Amino acid sequence: MALALLSAASFGTSGSFAASLLQAGWTPGAAVTVRVLVAALVLTLPALLQLRGRGRLLRRSARTLLVYGIAAVAGAQLCFFMAVQHLSVAVALLLEYSGALLVVGYLWLRRGQRPGPLTVCGAAVAVAGLALVLELLGNAELDLVGVLWGLGAAVGLATYFVLSAESEDVLPPLVVAWGGLAAGGAVLALAGASGVLPLAAPRTDVTLLDTQVSWLVPVVGLALVAAVVAYVTGIAGARLLGAKVASFVGLTEVLFAVVFAWVLLGQSLGAVQLAGGVLVLVGIALVRVDELRLPAAAPVLTPHEDVLTAQP
Repeated sequence: MALALLSAASFGTSGSFAASLLQAGWTPGAAVTVRVLVAALVLTLPALLQLRGRGRLLRRSARTLLVYGIAAVAGAQLCFFMAVQHLSVAVALLLEYSGALLVVGYLWLRRGQRPGPLTVCGAAVAVAGLALVLELLGNAELDLVGVLWGLGAAVGLATYFVLSAESEDVLPPLVVAWGGLAAGGAVLALAGASGVLPLAAPRTDVTLLDTQVSWLVPVVGLALVAAVVAYVTGIAGARLLGAKVASFVGLTEVLFAVVFAWVLLGQSLGAVQLAGGVLVLVGIALVRVDELRLPAAAPVLTPHEDVLTAQP
């Protein structure tokens, strides 16, 4: 739980760091592309050190890392930024974080893990709280194209949690994060080069904590905190918690984002947002309690292991 919360908090800093760059003239595509590519570069040496003598394992997991990079890293962020062009940021965020519900549906349909009543109740409470945090009680105009992009971001987010929780993959979390960021960064760079993702990154000073700082400060924050720390701890936390609980804990990213916007950018918190935050935490607690009530699942053996254990 601590790892998952640290991941959510780290992801939550991205909005404040990115906002300072956007106010200086950066496009969202440029901010996220630099974030992902720099993070992949930072993780390259540690990942290679952890892979010494295990190159075959990396080749065997190449397909998983490619899907992770395309869907969970590049796909989720591209779809979200495309959704923001048609919807408010609040509505786009709510659609993206409906990915937690997709995780529940996936585990039910694919693995037979039917959600218990507390999970259903917790999901409803968490979504209601998220709506309050994002202040969606007003009249929100919905655009069909934007909704579809937002649901695409939800699929990417669900893919992130499902793949991150795969405990049978013996690649270390740091290596998985590096492989996914490298693949995702390549996709984002190609999207930018082809004109699909507008890229503009003026190297001018930005404002953080009411202070003028170099543009390198938020870039380093985006890469090291909102990507390196966020992805590595997120993968490690998801492997320990499972995809379902980790995806609901991930909802706290929105709460952390609101708090960081208050601290770093001076954006105030309202009573309704605080009440929504409490509901999100209650919903997560209900899902976690429901998960703890489930009997431990029997280990799944591979065909090779099954043959070995059947021998006298």
